[in-house]
Amino acid sequence: METRKTKLGADHPDTLTSMANLALTWKAQGRQADALVLMQGCAQAQQRVLGPEHPNTLSTQAIMEDWSI
Repeated sequence: METRKTKLGADHPDTLTSMANLALTWKAQGRQADALVLMQGCAQAQQRVLGPEHPNTLSTQAIMEDWSI
C-alpha cells in the first residue's frame, strides 16, 4: 500500500484498493482495531474520490457494516 501511495498517490483508486485489501488481511490476522481504522479511512477516501454509488465504495461500506455486527 505504501508503494502505491508513493507511486500513484494516496487517492488513486488502485491505492484505495490496496488499502482495503490490507485492512481485510489485518482483520484475518486478528488485528481488528487496526483493520477497522484503515477500512474507515479507505471508506472516507472512496466516498470523496469515487463517489458514494461506486461499487468499490458500496463494497467497503458493506464490509464495515458486517464488521460492526
